[in-house]
Amino acid sequence: MLKVHLLLSALVNHRLTLKPNGGLYRFCCMMSEGSKDEPTAKLMKRPNEENENSAETVQAAKRIKAEGVQAEDEKKYPKKKVVLLMAYSGKGYYGMQRNPGTSQFRTIEDDLVTALVKSGCIPENHAQDMKKMSFQRCARTDKGVSAAGQVVSLKVWLIEDIIEKINENLPPQIRVLGHKRVTQGFNSKNNCDGRTYSYMFPTVAFSPKDYDTGNIAAFRLEPETLQRANRLFALYTGTHNFHNFTSQKAPNDPSARRYITEMSCGEPFIRSNTEFAVITVRGQSFMMHQIRKMIGLVIAVIKGYVKEDVIERSWGQEKVDVPKAPGLGLVLERVHFDRYNKRFGGDGLHERLEWDHEEEAIKAFKEAHIYPTIVETECQEGSMVSWMSTLPIHDFEGTATETQDNKDHKQGNAEEGNDSD
Repeated sequence: MLKVHLLLSALVNHRLTLKPNGGLYRFCCMMSEGSKDEPTAKLMKRPNEENENSAETVQAAKRIKAEGVQAEDEKKYPKKKVVLLMAYSGKGYYGMQRNPGTSQFRTIEDDLVTALVKSGCIPENHAQDMKKMSFQRCARTDKGVSAAGQVVSLKVWLIEDIIEKINENLPPQIRVLGHKRVTQGFNSKNNCDGRTYSYMFPTVAFSPKDYDTGNIAAFRLEPETLQRANRLFALYTGTHNFHNFTSQKAPNDPSARRYITEMSCGEPFIRSNTEFAVITVRGQSFMMHQIRKMIGLVIAVIKGYVKEDVIERSWGQEKVDVPKAPGLGLVLERVHFDRYNKRFGGDGLHERLEWDHEEEAIKAFKEAHIYPTIVETECQEGSMVSWMSTLPIHDFEGTATETQDNKDHKQGNAEEGNDSD
């Protein structure tokens, strides 16, 4: 080992004394040049390998470019928490809420999410997992129920002309009418103080039970009957135990207690030679089928199938068979954010969640899509008259055991405390 070390030292010393054109110098240079050619040698590969590398390089470049464009878009259009004001006609839809895995049951949210992706408001992967955009709706309207003032909250890219671009990808019976920025922690369901619904129906529903419904266009509501109906509707105001007005709720279930602030029926009017009227009800929140049952029970009283005391009896512990009016005329009119507006509406940073400027658009949508659908469907299919024929089979005096609601429950139950009607 010592001999080798001495030999190497001698060679190095000798190299230092050689002229630039010496043999050892040239040898060292050749070695150096050879090392420089190693990268070149590595690049000299088979044609297939070159093609593979080229394809990978092109793909990588495209990916980097796409990511760069997306990053630029995100910088140009930052993702922000907003609320969207929506109006829709519920005919042909299985309610508002999306049901992943059941695409055959088309919902309003199915079409909305598709439009959000196509318009560039959300990434495509958010459509599969709506939690990624913090999506929430104020009320989960049931099958066939319409809305004139639904509000959803979510995070979106604030693209230019956002409302117009979303609507371009929606069917005419669904419209986004407005949007506002909200706080990052805003939740349209949890921050909602109240919901107002309307129920448009043919006044023949208040006819005596022996009235001939063969010609509903001939019926006209008497003022005294309307006054009586409003007196009955007023009984619902306040906090009561509505366990008999929904599916599968026990009398001692705290979530069955709901607060109603107002309920009344307006003056009748004529549409397509038939007299209609509109019932308006406002409350903190409603359970599945609650409003339709509240209306159904009053109709049963007005028609003479049961006495008035059934309403107060229905709030007690016993199970009462409460009829459920058809869903066709039910409309979510507006949602209320009084507490949010009081806390954030005047801070100079956030807008009040009120839609005064959109009132004309809301009215126009109802006149174009909601009211005509209710009137035409009622006149053609006679859903109210058909439902009225089922009232005699209800046992209002006895305790209900197996009702239609138990069958409805098998098709889908409402979340506890969720708005559904």
